[in-house]
Amino acid sequence: MKVNLKYAGILILLSIVWGSSFILMKRGMIDKATGANIFSSNQVGAMRMLFASSVLLPFGLRSLKIISSVKIGLSLAVVSLIGSFIPAFLFTYAETGISSGYAGMLNSTTPIFTLIIGAMLFRQKLIKTQVLGVLIGTVGIITLVNGVSIVDTSGTFYHVFAVVFATLGYALSTNTIRYNLSHLPPLKVTSVAFVFAFLPALLLFFYFDTPSVIVHNEHANKALVFILILSVIGTALSVILFNYLISKTSALYASSVTYLIPIVAVFIGFIDGETISWIQVLAMIIILLGVFTANKMKKQNIKKESIHDFNK
Repeated sequence: MKVNLKYAGILILLSIVWGSSFILMKRGMIDKATGANIFSSNQVGAMRMLFASSVLLPFGLRSLKIISSVKIGLSLAVVSLIGSFIPAFLFTYAETGISSGYAGMLNSTTPIFTLIIGAMLFRQKLIKTQVLGVLIGTVGIITLVNGVSIVDTSGTFYHVFAVVFATLGYALSTNTIRYNLSHLPPLKVTSVAFVFAFLPALLLFFYFDTPSVIVHNEHANKALVFILILSVIGTALSVILFNYLISKTSALYASSVTYLIPIVAVFIGFIDGETISWIQVLAMIIILLGVFTANKMKKQNIKKESIHDFNK
């Protein structure tokens, strides 16, 4: 029971941190008081990865010895680039056209993709309820994608599919951690993965002329505070917790953090003045119903895995 409560507590904490990250991205790009543009979406993405990887770089350099095979090296590259680096840019781009609350809703597709990728690439066996959950979730995804024109009039399908591709990256990364890296300490996995991201992030930081904005934009200092919170707490520290959760439970259980992320994101977005439509809320409910259905029959297996891993 204590083990289950601990994992549930981590899920709740991650949902609050990641549910808040969508509005932090937006505040890094736009000043709320004046509506003035500050950093571009690419600049925010580059800074998010640079600051997060800088925090973890000392740990990562000391832990490079965990790369004991080509398989582990490639897996860490997937976790770094496809699971963190690329999604950081996709999400900030998406929020130039859709609301932070809507982006949070779309993020709830992650467990569905986790199941599909687990079955297709990692030979995870699906039971009937999981297949049913995937089908229900797919209906919700289609409904949510089609809802882009209801409220987010400035957004296009490109902005929506940017989030969809990001969640596909999360799903691949989550399965990779569970099936290829779960035998390694989560802090080492996370820190070494971010070592892979450090140089690309540093190069893009200068390529997108970010220092010029920091020096000349009067709103840059305030935006930097939001980006630092997003980077250090919302990326570096939370990814360590997430990887720990995957290693101790399952890929599906860990990705179920998206039960609560949309609720947190929509609530914060609503407080910040964003609006949503009934069709978007309905679509989110359908997706979460699909996730719940797919996850329901796995509880017993998760419990067994958790007890087994905890006693290692």
